[in-house]
Amino acid sequence: MSFDRDIGRLETHCSKYSAMEAMFGIDPNEGLGMWVADSDYPSAPAVQEALHAYVDLGGYRYGADEAGYHAAITWWQGHRHGWTIQPDWIVTTQGLGHAIAMVFDTFTEIGAGVAYFTPVYHEFRNKTLRCERRPVELPLALIDGRYQLDWDRAEAAIDPGVKVLIHCAPQNPSGRVWSVEESRQIAEFAARHDLILISDEVHADIVYPGGPTHVPMDVAAPEHRNRTITLSAASKAFNLPALRCGQAIVPDDKLRAALQRRLAMTEYKQAAPGIVATKAAFSPEGEAWLKDQIAYLTENRRIFDAAIDAIPGLWSMPLESTFLAWVDFSGTGMDHEEFTARLRDDAKIAASPGPGFGTGGETFARFNLAMPRHLVEDAVARMQRAFADLQ
Repeated sequence: MSFDRDIGRLETHCSKYSAMEAMFGIDPNEGLGMWVADSDYPSAPAVQEALHAYVDLGGYRYGADEAGYHAAITWWQGHRHGWTIQPDWIVTTQGLGHAIAMVFDTFTEIGAGVAYFTPVYHEFRNKTLRCERRPVELPLALIDGRYQLDWDRAEAAIDPGVKVLIHCAPQNPSGRVWSVEESRQIAEFAARHDLILISDEVHADIVYPGGPTHVPMDVAAPEHRNRTITLSAASKAFNLPALRCGQAIVPDDKLRAALQRRLAMTEYKQAAPGIVATKAAFSPEGEAWLKDQIAYLTENRRIFDAAIDAIPGLWSMPLESTFLAWVDFSGTGMDHEEFTARLRDDAKIAASPGPGFGTGGETFARFNLAMPRHLVEDAVARMQRAFADLQ
C-alpha cells in the first residue's frame, strides 16, 4: 500500500524536517516531524501520472488548461459537497496563504482588524500580522470535549475597526465540523458587523465516515454570498502544497472583480504544474484514492487516540475531519514548558505548540497523523516512554 511508503525527509527539502532543528532544537535524523500539515506518503497516482506526463514533454511554456481545470473544480464541489458553482466564480491564487493575504490587501487598510475564532490555525494570526493588520480573537468554548461558538465572548471582542472574519471550516486544530446552523450563525454575525467573511475550507475533503458532514458556507448561508469568499485547494487532501495552487471561490461579481483587479495589478499568473495537479486530483480517480486515504487515516487516528488516551493525564480530541490530532496535556498537571520539553527532549517529536493557536490552546499540542502507520506507532511509543512516570 502506497500509504505505508515514507517519501523521505531531508531528501525532499520539506520544511517539516529541514527546519526542525531551527524550530525545535531536534536533530532531524533522530526526530519525528508531526508539526507541518502535509503528508509523508505519496500523493495520488493520478496526480503523479499527470505531473510526469507534463514534465516528460520537456517544455515549460506559458499558459495552462484553465477550462479543464475549472471544470474539474466545479465537478468536485458539486459531486462531493453538493455545491453548484459557476466556472467564472473561481479565482486562482498561489495557495491559500496567498489568497488570504490578497483578500486582506484588497478589502482592508493597514491597521484594520481581522477576527477569527480560537484556538485556530496559527497562520491566521501570522498572516494578519505580516499584512500589518490587527488580530482579534473570538474564543470558542470547550464544552463536553467539543468546541462550541461562544457568541457572548465574540460580541464582546468585536469592535468597529474589524473588517474581516476568517473562519476555519472544518476547524484546524480540533477537526471540528460545523453544522449548517452554526455556519448560518457565523454568516449572520459577519453581516451584523459588516465583515468580509473568508471561509477557509481547505480541509473539507478529509471528513470521517459516521460523523457530521461538511457543508460549504455558501450552501449553508447563500443569502450572505455578497460578503463570502470561500477558499479551497487540493493541497491538504492530495499533498500538493509545494505546487502553490489554491482557489478563492467568489459568487459575488463586485467582490470577485475587486480581487481579480488586485491580482492583475501584482502581475500574478498561475503556474501550470499546480493547475495540472489540481485537475488530476479533482477527478473520479483522485476521489477513489482519497477514499482509501481516509480509510488509512481512520486507522492511524484509532491507533494514536487509543495509545494517547491510555497515558494518564493525556487526552486526544476525537477527530471529525483533518489528519491533525489535538492533544490536551492539562490532566498531567504540567505547564506548557514541561510537557513540551518532554516531547522535545525525551520523545524527540516536533509537534505544533498549542499556544500558537491562540486563546484556548495553552495546554494542547497538535500532531500530524498523515504518515505511514509505522511512524504513528513509533510516535506513540516515544510518547509512552516520555510520560512513563505517569503510567
